[in-house]
Amino acid sequence: MFICLLKLADVHITHTQVEPQALEYNKTETFNKSLFQKLGTSNIGILGLTVPESYNGTGFADATAVAIAHEELSYADPAFCLSYLAHSVLFVHNLCMNGSHEQKNAFLPGACEGSKVGGMCMSEPNAGTDVLGMKSSALYDEEKRGWVLNGTKMWITNGTITGNETGDIFLVYARTGPAKGDITQFIVEGGMEGFTVGQKISDKLGMRASPTAELVFENVFLPQDTHVVGDVNGGMICMMRNLEIERVALAAMGIGIARRCVDEMKVYAGDRSAFGQPNLYSFGQIQRHIAESYTDYMAGKCYVYALTNGLDMESSGNGLDSDGVKLYSAQMSKNVADRAIQVMGGYGYVGEYVVERLWRDAKLLEIGGGTNESHHKNMAPDFRRMGS
Repeated sequence: MFICLLKLADVHITHTQVEPQALEYNKTETFNKSLFQKLGTSNIGILGLTVPESYNGTGFADATAVAIAHEELSYADPAFCLSYLAHSVLFVHNLCMNGSHEQKNAFLPGACEGSKVGGMCMSEPNAGTDVLGMKSSALYDEEKRGWVLNGTKMWITNGTITGNETGDIFLVYARTGPAKGDITQFIVEGGMEGFTVGQKISDKLGMRASPTAELVFENVFLPQDTHVVGDVNGGMICMMRNLEIERVALAAMGIGIARRCVDEMKVYAGDRSAFGQPNLYSFGQIQRHIAESYTDYMAGKCYVYALTNGLDMESSGNGLDSDGVKLYSAQMSKNVADRAIQVMGGYGYVGEYVVERLWRDAKLLEIGGGTNESHHKNMAPDFRRMGS
């Protein structure tokens, strides 16, 4: 019952509020914070979708619900959805799974209601897919009973809303020991001394309504008792567990993009007359583009929801199919968007007809949250262990 209600609520807000603003906010490369806040607890409550009600969340820790929210928002505006993902999955869900009761009580209510916009900091200027190559580090100060964080993080979604100040709150991964896996997760709040915006990253190919920034940490002091998430040097567990649901959410975004492109193709093909025919459905090339796009989209949708129906978000070890579903959906959504442009010709090449923006947005899915190549690398050892 809840899934049905969630679907109805997401469809309603997508068509009545997300769709009308998408073109303008993507043109101006600005984030619609007021609309984002409407997703909070006081309205439909999907900012804290997986968070218990005791922390001001919706209390529905279900991977299918996560997928539905991302599919529906991406149907209208993938960039807006990307900021939603960074907040609701990379910050809110991550802290809910890995934080202490005191941390969740302090930081989740504001994030769930939308008064705080959050994100996660993992990638660096010289460490993306090679996450263990990160250089950001934190040293423990025994006298102050806390950690001093230094480093730079790159490509951070929601890193800045204004272009000048940092976003409100982040989970930040940093090196805390000599071993390769000695990484710890910290809470860093906007306004902390030494925490600044290096640059707002503009003129991106796609996802233009989702703010991206470089963030700089210079001797940022983080108290041990309140701002260390999980165990010291135990951040890799938090990271890997959260990457799985992130990739499922990104795959669901691809499903939303593909579904919208198929819908746009169907409408255009039915309305456009050519060569004496009342529509384009009698032309074999168009038939192929639409039919193949629909079947590719349906295959991806079945993969996404087959995975989410059995996914325990409190567990780890679901890497094979979380990698696989994103690998498939990312490439599929870009290919479907490309076909949609081809079907619509010159009209598909301009912003008014949506599909060119969806094509640009879809490309990010082949890079963010794990490149296609990283998914290949991650999946191969699983196949080897499975044998014949």
